[in-house]
Order: sequence, then C-alpha cells, then structure tokens
Amino acid sequence: MIGCHVSITGGIFNAPKRAADLGCETFQCFTRSPQGGPAPKLTPEVIEEFKSEMKKYGLDNFYIHTPYYINFASINPAIRHSSIKVVREELERGSLLGAKYIMTHLGSHSGQSAKEGINKVTKAVGKILDGYKGSTELLLEISAGAGDVIGDTFEEMGDIISGLVSPSFLKEKFGGICFDTCHAFASGYNFTTSKKAKDMLEEFDKKIGLKYLKLSHVNDSKFGLGENKDRHEHIGKGKIGDEGMSSLLKTKEFKKIDWILETKDDGRESDIKILKKIRG
Repeated sequence: MIGCHVSITGGIFNAPKRAADLGCETFQCFTRSPQGGPAPKLTPEVIEEFKSEMKKYGLDNFYIHTPYYINFASINPAIRHSSIKVVREELERGSLLGAKYIMTHLGSHSGQSAKEGINKVTKAVGKILDGYKGSTELLLEISAGAGDVIGDTFEEMGDIISGLVSPSFLKEKFGGICFDTCHAFASGYNFTTSKKAKDMLEEFDKKIGLKYLKLSHVNDSKFGLGENKDRHEHIGKGKIGDEGMSSLLKTKEFKKIDWILETKDDGRESDIKILKKIRG
C-alpha cells in the first residue's frame, strides 16, 4: 500500500481523512509534537473517533513516527532515559490506536566512539521492549549518516539487531527495519539500476536479514550518492530519479512492504500518483 505522512492538527482523528483526500491507502503520522512537550491524551472518545474514521475511509493500517529528539546513544543519561520512556509510550499509544508499526531514529554517538553509541542504542531498545505486551511493533530507521548519527550502515543496524538478547526475544517483540530511500542513498547505497538494487539487497540480507525489512520511507534526494545529507525531494526530481526509484521499488522485496512518502505538501499528491504508476 502507498501513503504519506499527514498532520494531526486538530486531533489525531483528522489524519485518516487527510490521507484519503490525498489518495493514500495507508499513512504515517505523529501522535505528539515532534519537537517536544506533553503528548495529547488518548481518551476512549478520541480512540473511538479515530478508529471510526479509519473504517469510514477504508484504511486498515497506519504507522507512527516517533519525535525527532530521540537519542538512545546520548552520553547524557537524562536524554537517554527520556528517549526510552517516550518510545515505549509511543508503542503503548500505537497499540491503543491500532498502529501496525512505530519507527524511530536512533540518535548520535557524539562525545564517544561509534561502538559505545551502538551499545547504548542496543541496551535502550532492549529496555523499551522489556515487558511490552502491546500489538504495535518497533522499527528502527536507517539514517543518512550526517555527523555522528547512528544507523547509516547495514553493519551498524545488523550489530544492533544481533545484540538484542536472543532470537526468541526478537521474534516476539521486535519489528525490524524502516528503509528510507533518501537516507540509504545519502549513506552511499546505490540502487539506481536493477543490478545495483539486487546487489544492495543481497548486502542487506547478509548484514541485517531481509526478514527484517518491514516498511519503506520513499523519498527522492536533493543531494548525491554518499553525500550524507538528509534532504528529501519529490519523486523523480532528485538525484535518485524515476528510473532509480523504479529499480528498487519493483524488486520483489519492496513489493512486499508498504511505501510511505515524506515529501513536502506541495506536489505530494503527484508523488502518490507516480508511486502508484511505478507499482503498476
């Protein structure tokens, strides 16, 4: 299914209509301000209205993005613990609303080695999932690799996943990976031809495991391959281009997962139509 990120201005129950008006078959949203502050309460009335709107517009699944300030690798314990608390809350909120997945950025290892940062992220994710009984699953999002950001390589993501306690723990409580096309391209992963896409997915499988590929943020990139800059562009208007995007999205692996746009409002409806055309 194809969708995009939509606003929850006026209440989260407004999100399904906004998605449907754009031609979405699914969507992504925040449940709280991405910049900070207390989360709006999910009262029984709000939950009931949201689910009613989902049903009204024929939407079965939706996804939640965690706030931007999450940093599981911070050397400041208060920031780390707050990030754990917020993401666990988002999982619980997602379960109340019926979200399939929430996805989160991992943070930065600034002030320490990458290895130390990865270790902190792994422990943080383990704490988030410890004792969690909800239905919404957690996805870790691939990053664009700017500065000391964690999660820009398949190796780092694989290390985090392999460090999460045990296979049984992963199977029961961990969702997998959200693959952002712009981020991966910015981090140097080239998938702009069928051969390159195949090779990249083979590397993903070797270092992470394709069974963990669960969702994709589909964005073109304003900057070139390996430039480590996270700047989304409308589909076909960036450095990945129509052919590059099609090469990845037409693989059997990407046909199995949903695609979520995170491009700017103006032109987003056109982006959705382009993706539907690529899908065929």
